[in-house]
Amino acid sequence: MTGKAVAPWVRTRLRTAPGAAAALALLVLVTAWLAAAYPRGVDTYEDEGLRRTVASAPPGRTALQFTAGAPGLALPDDQRAAMVGPEPMRQRFDAVVRNVPAPLTSDPTQSTYGLRTTRKLPSDEPYLPRPNGLPPRFTVASQADLGSHSRLVSGRLPAGSADQKAAEAEVAVTVETAKSLDLRAGSVLHVAGIGRPPLAFKVTGVVEPLLPEAGYWSVLPALRTPQLLPASDDRDAPKYWHGGLLLAPTAAATLFATDGKPEMYVQLAPQTTALTDRQLTAVKASLASLQSGPALSRLHTVYAASSSSYTELDQVLRSYQTVRDSIDPVVAVAGFGTATVAAVVLLMAGGLAASRRAAELALLRARGGALRQIAGRLLAESTVVVVPAAALGLLLAVLALPEGRFGPALAAAAGVAALGCLALPVRAALTHRTVRSAAERADPVREKPSARRTVAELTLLALAVAAVFALRRRGTAGGPADALLSAAPVLVGVIAALVLIRLYPLPLRWAARPATRLRGTVGFLALARAGRAPGGGALPLLALLTALTTAAFGGSVLAGSDDARDRAALYATGTDARIGSDLPLPGDLPGRVSRVPGVQGISPVSIEYSVPLPAGAGSGQGAGGDEGENPGAIDRTTVAGVDPASYARLTAGTALGIDADRIKAPPDAPGKAVAPGKAVLPAIASPAVAHRLGKEPVTLHVAGKDLAVRVIAVQDRSAAVPQSDFLLLDTAGLGAKYATVLLVGGTSLDGKALREAAAGAHVSVALRSEVRQEYADSPLQTGAGHIYTAAVAAGAGLAALALLLSLLRGAPERSALLARLRTMGLTRRQGRSLLVLEALPSALLAGAGGALTGWASIALLAPGIDLAGLAMANTGGLAPVGAELRADPMSLALPAVCVVLLAAGVAAAQAWWSGRRGTITELRAGDAR
Repeated sequence: MTGKAVAPWVRTRLRTAPGAAAALALLVLVTAWLAAAYPRGVDTYEDEGLRRTVASAPPGRTALQFTAGAPGLALPDDQRAAMVGPEPMRQRFDAVVRNVPAPLTSDPTQSTYGLRTTRKLPSDEPYLPRPNGLPPRFTVASQADLGSHSRLVSGRLPAGSADQKAAEAEVAVTVETAKSLDLRAGSVLHVAGIGRPPLAFKVTGVVEPLLPEAGYWSVLPALRTPQLLPASDDRDAPKYWHGGLLLAPTAAATLFATDGKPEMYVQLAPQTTALTDRQLTAVKASLASLQSGPALSRLHTVYAASSSSYTELDQVLRSYQTVRDSIDPVVAVAGFGTATVAAVVLLMAGGLAASRRAAELALLRARGGALRQIAGRLLAESTVVVVPAAALGLLLAVLALPEGRFGPALAAAAGVAALGCLALPVRAALTHRTVRSAAERADPVREKPSARRTVAELTLLALAVAAVFALRRRGTAGGPADALLSAAPVLVGVIAALVLIRLYPLPLRWAARPATRLRGTVGFLALARAGRAPGGGALPLLALLTALTTAAFGGSVLAGSDDARDRAALYATGTDARIGSDLPLPGDLPGRVSRVPGVQGISPVSIEYSVPLPAGAGSGQGAGGDEGENPGAIDRTTVAGVDPASYARLTAGTALGIDADRIKAPPDAPGKAVAPGKAVLPAIASPAVAHRLGKEPVTLHVAGKDLAVRVIAVQDRSAAVPQSDFLLLDTAGLGAKYATVLLVGGTSLDGKALREAAAGAHVSVALRSEVRQEYADSPLQTGAGHIYTAAVAAGAGLAALALLLSLLRGAPERSALLARLRTMGLTRRQGRSLLVLEALPSALLAGAGGALTGWASIALLAPGIDLAGLAMANTGGLAPVGAELRADPMSLALPAVCVVLLAAGVAAAQAWWSGRRGTITELRAGDAR
């Protein structure tokens, strides 16, 4: 054997077994594609999630806002006017844009600047609306580029000069401002001046914003849409209208003549189209520099010495990072599981090739072949097939997922290629490191584990215990993905596989003894061969248990996420649909709604908000509460009157269900005022209300009368008032005449038809199905869910392939055995039974062990797994709902059953195929099988 024969050797071997080479290339191609696609897929959904988070946040939170006081306070009026002219303001704006540190970039189409008043200017024109007798107040801004961000509806755009002594200035208003404040082109608004007569703002045009929700109009929403604001912090304070007036940039100096304390401002809308998750740390550092660092110091020089910055973009990014960090460890579990199964399958493919060529390699060693030369030629033979296949898999992953980093994908594909290249030569080198007979046989029943194997298994056990302990203690919500924590379920599966491999001989021995006393030989022969089959060993069982554990864990994760969304949607709407209004609903609305297709039930609810609770009521312990518990001190609550029968029917089978008989009002309590001896209305209360009212009857002023109420049950949430503290009463006892909410039940409600039925009633319609969809409508959640599902599916497919490889390894020997036994009188039916019974022990062991390991891993790791981020697009209200990981019976049972059925099916198919080939074909002269 010399180095000159390497190329002929490789070419000869590939021509000899083209089918095996093609199968290996296909396996490496698929595995490399999956390995390269995983990091790029994660990058893709994380980048989309970050962009969506920033883009969907209110522009007032994400915009970079820079302000500075009015310039040149000690200068003459003409010089001050020149400082706020269009060109100097434009130069300041450009200087700010240039000094925003990378990778932060601004969107020029939605960024703007100008001069605006910081104090609202009142105008006492008689035609202006006054909801509570207070005159409207206005914010006036000389916002740049008004014409390119609006469409002129009537009149013309404002113009003007920088004359501070002018008696009149031209402004424009939006359509909504004109509609709410009765303004039109030609209207005049007078505001107080400083040391001069009032300044008149003449409306010369009404404009319609082109993109009203974008940054140009929404950073300061009052310029677009007038607001009703309270005059003080008191909740019941009188309100006034606050609107916006748009001044021409050329007339910005006019604001110096008002009492509005004008300031210069620049608002930069962040550019989100090129934002990536890998830039997150750098973006946060840039924001910190702008808020109180070197970048802000530079702005003091190029913009104004008194400039300050404000943005909530860092908080938006922090909220995204929190959700991402809670999702990544959960998704990484599927990645680790699939990667482990893929590695095992590649090793099994190398083992199968080494087993198929065992006689050839043993002969080479017996004739003096050097182990290094044999391994080198096997490596060259594998490299020729594996490297092109891995490169093609990487190319397909890049084409399928054009976004994402190339480095991690390349590393993953290279890892697959390295494992595919080394599996055959390393396995052959380990097997043939000493000259041996090709007829030697491995027997798992009699095999004794070595000391090295014991040390390796104990090391893995220590890692698994450490991973489980760390995951339960820290949880997945404590930070970014950690390799040890994410590998915890996989390590549990690996340990279970090693334990089952050690225990595998025991049930075979126990079952073989009674089988010897049976009349037939099929059962004993099948059990005896199950312990000696060449396909048996650690790798197939390791692949199957890892895949089954990952599938059970992943299925439970996805089921838990769906369950959390279902409960959150139920808690948001109460029933399948909710029709509500702050005013009494029309009397004919229930009839119209009941005729909508899909409606199966309606329950009217009368709600009164902010009902005062009696001071000092209760004993400090609510009905069903614990002594000393204090859920929270409240002085007001929401009282809901329901029809017990219809309400109970709609909420039956949910967490919001009630016993209708418990809150029915007594016959002598028809909603009349409380008198001595009158009946007390039973009520269901939230924990805080129950704690405040106690167990004894109390008097509440509800619906214009005093009623005696006693809490008889405590419930965390209710369908009538799903998102606040409540008191649930019978409408008959409450005496309410009008309903303000309709609870609607139906499994297939038509949202469009339901809204058409409620049209004209000034109501809001919320469907449970639509609310549930909103919870999952986020690239982070949907992308992570798709990655998780794909990883679990790929792991299951690779596990099935591992089972097939295990059975394929012993297929030639089993076919020859069947042929020999048929010459001794074995029937086709007995041959099929023999192969099926031979495959069942390992399949049953893997199926039962996988289901048990999956359940155990979920039970061990559930306290540390947080599904809130994966379940909800907005986790703000998820904490009371809960998103716990629970074992899903279908995810545990279905993969295990599939393993058993697949093993039995493959064995039966092999028996059928062997019968078709015939005995002579299988028992060829000189065949060593």
